[in-house]
Amino acid sequence: MPGVHIATRLVDDVTILDLDGRLILGAATEALSARLQEAVTKGSRKLLLNMKAVTQVDTTGISTIVRAFVSMQREGGKLALFHTSDRVRLILDMTRLLNVIPNYADEAESLARLR
Repeated sequence: MPGVHIATRLVDDVTILDLDGRLILGAATEALSARLQEAVTKGSRKLLLNMKAVTQVDTTGISTIVRAFVSMQREGGKLALFHTSDRVRLILDMTRLLNVIPNYADEAESLARLR
């Protein structure tokens, strides 16, 4: 099965990464890490990860998201998740990340909260 497809778009001053596929060890998490770093390098201080089409996440995927969250906080920025599928939400809830990383039901709410 393929890894993850990542589409990047900008809405006002918020960078949104639309993720589609599996965030698992290997090329998928390396690609996500590179895209997140690229956004920060380009000056983005508000990042949203659209998790709607993420079908699987493993510990490496979780670690990639956590590292990005911590890096954004250190830089004075914000990172949040939205549209988390039930399956991925369960995993993130079990690891208690939903208590730490802001997560919202949809794009409109997440954009409003980041402003």
